[in-house]
Amino acid sequence: MTLQPLVAGHTLRLLRGGADFFPALVEAIDHSQHEVRLETYIFHFDSSGESVADALVRAAQRGVAVYLVVDGVGTPPLPAGWISQFNQSGVQWHRFAPLGPLGLLIPVGWRRLHRKLCVVDARIAFCGGINILDDYCDLGGIQLDTPRFDFAVQVSGALVLDIQRSMVRFWERMQITRQLEKFAFKDAHKTWKDSTMPARPSAKLAKSSEAHRLGVHAMLVLRDNLRNRNSIERTYRKAIANARHEVILANAYFLPGGKLRRALIHATHRGVRVRLLLPGIHEHILLRHATRPVFDALLTAGVEIYEYTGGFLHAKVAVVDAHWATVGSSNMDPLSLLLAREANVVVDDAAFAQELRQCLVSAIETQSLTLDYKAYANRPLQQRVFDWLTFGAVRLLLFVSASNY
Repeated sequence: MTLQPLVAGHTLRLLRGGADFFPALVEAIDHSQHEVRLETYIFHFDSSGESVADALVRAAQRGVAVYLVVDGVGTPPLPAGWISQFNQSGVQWHRFAPLGPLGLLIPVGWRRLHRKLCVVDARIAFCGGINILDDYCDLGGIQLDTPRFDFAVQVSGALVLDIQRSMVRFWERMQITRQLEKFAFKDAHKTWKDSTMPARPSAKLAKSSEAHRLGVHAMLVLRDNLRNRNSIERTYRKAIANARHEVILANAYFLPGGKLRRALIHATHRGVRVRLLLPGIHEHILLRHATRPVFDALLTAGVEIYEYTGGFLHAKVAVVDAHWATVGSSNMDPLSLLLAREANVVVDDAAFAQELRQCLVSAIETQSLTLDYKAYANRPLQQRVFDWLTFGAVRLLLFVSASNY
């Protein structure tokens, strides 16, 4: 299992929810001078989304090269008013892989852009699980009483250039795909008429500055369907395998494969305390049932499972032995680990890890319920059967989808 080493020289800031994330993001965009690149699964034009959109427009009007990519499933067609503002100001934007007439019935429909990344002037970057969506806004139109439990990280240092290179490559590949589609289908331009993508990015990659000798050790870990198909899962497994005292993992969609489950179980056999913080309030009820069958072996082995009841848990973070940590977009389910484009930042730094750990421990102790093994094992037979059927259906569907790549 060969992974890239962590590199020193980074400055990081943990961002807790939208209250921290959106002001930091808007401030960075407002201070941009050359280039802004932003990718997100959801871009919702609520108050928080409009604050980001306004900042992008202001940057473009100053002559900054602005590139925006949103997912074609997570983000519906953009409002006409914002299309006009983006186009007039020079924001170059694109909806990635909108669904065709068959929607998610075809395997390619499951291949989503799920990562949440932003790079400003090749000097500062953001990575995490927070969409461009207000913490108190539900996409169904319901106003939430409590903010989502989620995290992002603001970083400067060498991995900013790694993020920028990844985003430039992704933009260029979309360009190539667009040109091929235009060549193959003469009327394809009608589908793209509201996109303002140029032939090539106007901003060049920044040259790496002098290497830092001090600062936090960190690295970027990507998942895609080319060279990085298993990178995030392997990173998790390596960290868990190296754990000696404690693993705390918070994840919004927890349906790990056998290797990850065995890594957690083996950790408990070594005497490691393993705590999982998972949603107690579910946005997708079928996924709640599908995750239940994986709990049996984990609880039997001594893994502690807590269900967060303080609101919607959307975090995808972990802390190991109070010095290793990760913050990113990747869930521990087949959609993230097998199909979607994801991005996590991995950190080896006691101060950063302790700050994140304190957030997770506080949530476990004050806003969560312990999943009792006896009560779980004694749930009604009808519910257990439904859980297993849902689990099998989800795994089969995602296996068929993944096998087409």
